[in-house]
Amino acid sequence: MQRIQGTNKREQRIDYSIILCVVLLAVISVLMMLATTYLQVSNGSLMPTIRHLMWYSIGILMIIVIMGFDSEKMWKLAPLCYWIGIALLVLVLLFHDRATALETGARSWFRFGSLTFQPSEVVKLSYILMLARLVTEHNNMVDDGSLKTDWILIRRMLIYSALPLVLVILQNDLGTTLVFMAILAGMMMMSGISWKILVPIFLSLVIVGGGLIFLVVWNRSLLLNIGFKNYQFARIDSWLNPYADQSGRGFQLFQTMKAIGSGGLFGKGYAVSQVYVPVRESDMIFATIGENFGFMGGCILLLIYFVLIYQMIRVCFHTKNEFYTYIASGVISMILFHVLENVGMCIGLLPLTGIPLPFISQGGSALVGNMMGIGLILSMKYHYNSPSAFSKDK
Repeated sequence: MQRIQGTNKREQRIDYSIILCVVLLAVISVLMMLATTYLQVSNGSLMPTIRHLMWYSIGILMIIVIMGFDSEKMWKLAPLCYWIGIALLVLVLLFHDRATALETGARSWFRFGSLTFQPSEVVKLSYILMLARLVTEHNNMVDDGSLKTDWILIRRMLIYSALPLVLVILQNDLGTTLVFMAILAGMMMMSGISWKILVPIFLSLVIVGGGLIFLVVWNRSLLLNIGFKNYQFARIDSWLNPYADQSGRGFQLFQTMKAIGSGGLFGKGYAVSQVYVPVRESDMIFATIGENFGFMGGCILLLIYFVLIYQMIRVCFHTKNEFYTYIASGVISMILFHVLENVGMCIGLLPLTGIPLPFISQGGSALVGNMMGIGLILSMKYHYNSPSAFSKDK
């Protein structure tokens, strides 16, 4: 009887609402992978779909493993995971796959036979763990926050962010660089730093970003004189005017928008593809969803993401552990930025950055990284009745 009661209590600590959202996204992902790599192409293969299912299996295993770690174990492992992540980012610069680098322009992948692995996708999680530990340590040492202590925390967060950011920039991976910055911004907003500091910082970034876009359009020579290259302006040009060069640099965005628009309200039907979109199984998979299932299909997908993020936030409010809460803020920032950027670039609202759609796009490294993030969130509810020694709630 006691064994049955113990089993029931464990089951009550598993957040099935989050699991349901991930399962729904997995079903959509497998269906879209099957459509884009097998059903919609004359010489298609089932191997990409089988490989995608394999990555999902690895992701499920990682969730189970991570759920076994409570906050105290994660606290102790955070520095080790961070420095292992830094070592992986250094190694990939030295031993990256040359063929993939020539094809994509980014030195971000290891190759193991027919499989490739992008370490930065899982390093995001070790980075989140380290920042969460850093913020928790700071807030527990400081009784009354002040602008002075807030600046100390910002400085420490920037120091630990500098290494992964520089290494990812050296890989020539703009998309992943932006994700790291989004994680940093999200965790800063949740860390308790005064808005008297955060508002001027974010306003300054907006002004600088807007100024750079203005210069790209009106005074590109100034940017060229300070080290920018012409090829770096291509994404901004195709974003601001995708119709200017439909057969060149704006081709991918133009075709993506055309495919989504052609889907209309309810789409053309599953696996019906009449508009060619490059890499539609990966970064542009939202184009397939839009063409096959239309505006309503896209809205349903976004609703699933909304429910997933809402449930993750809800877990934050129920946890008794401060360290977990900061971990969750980093994971939520990562997934939310991925969704907003990917969908935004597919419909022309944001520049193309090569960021995959979470749990949907082809790409084992990104999928496993996102599943590990889900594992961290599920671990919160599974262990939340036992606040760690590092939580003020104890």
